[in-house]
Amino acid sequence: MIGDVILVLRRAANITQEELAQRLGITQASLSRYENNLRSPDESALEAIAEALGVTAGFLDHDFQIQGAIAADAHMRRQKTTKPSDWKRVEARLNALRMHSSYLLERVPLNPKNHVIQLDPDEHLPSEAAMMVRADWRMPIGPIRSLTRWVESAGVLIVEEDFGTHRIDGMSQWAGDHAVIFINSSLPTDRKRWTIAHELGHLVLHSNYVDTDVEAQANDFATELLMPEHIIAPQLTGHLTLGKLTDLKAEWGVSMQAIFERAFRMGKVTREDRSRFYRALNARGWKVREPGSEYLPPETPELAAAVGDQLRGARLRDEEICQLVGVRDLAGTPFASKRPRLQAV
Repeated sequence: MIGDVILVLRRAANITQEELAQRLGITQASLSRYENNLRSPDESALEAIAEALGVTAGFLDHDFQIQGAIAADAHMRRQKTTKPSDWKRVEARLNALRMHSSYLLERVPLNPKNHVIQLDPDEHLPSEAAMMVRADWRMPIGPIRSLTRWVESAGVLIVEEDFGTHRIDGMSQWAGDHAVIFINSSLPTDRKRWTIAHELGHLVLHSNYVDTDVEAQANDFATELLMPEHIIAPQLTGHLTLGKLTDLKAEWGVSMQAIFERAFRMGKVTREDRSRFYRALNARGWKVREPGSEYLPPETPELAAAVGDQLRGARLRDEEICQLVGVRDLAGTPFASKRPRLQAV
């Protein structure tokens, strides 16, 4: 309903109800009635609200079938100490991206090479699900190079933005037949890769089946996807020094902590070894940001911008693309082209 869309877009823009009402020149009570679906805006009010929120009137009036003001099926990777205002704002931004994506892809469908399989976690262990994804996508044995490319090959739109907080890594949500993974651009590459794998685990395991252990299951999925047990096991024998872990990090593209936890769960190291490892990290100030992340090949999402480029290749003007996306300016969307434009001189 239109009230849900207004509320999501307002929260995504980090605008209070009072601020938006002032921009529109109406009372806060009137705006509240719109957001609570107690009254529908007329044509002129609809256009004014759409302009204030940076979207088209057609987008604002579209039936997105949101479950409540904030869709209930968003998966989030965040710390327990995250401020509710932060995760509500970021979740609202994800909802806005999901709506724009589904709005566009209803008109310009993707034809991905791969697909995100959906499995029941009561029937498949997370590690089994990860192996099934690897097999279904025909991924090579060993470390995954360019995880972002692989996930985007399944029609998943990956969008990076600065969340304004280090306590939220990312979240995901389905957008019709396709999904959106929203990640914090401030993360180092190893944490981005882990977050993408974690969110993919949610999309595979928790789109239709909700469990109390969803976060642990998504982590188990990410562990097996990024570090298959039968491949990495021989490398985890012997003493795992910080030097060896640094080398393994460069090879597998995950943090030293993730590698050590993998070894611990496989029984390759003891609980005492684990305690010494974390004491060593803390002594060096590496617990929050490890060394070596800056040397990992960066992974930049490209699918959304490629869709925009494809539309331009079909000789659509920016104004026409804006109508398809449901925005007034492409500059603030992931569908803006990243290719430099030629200018007459």
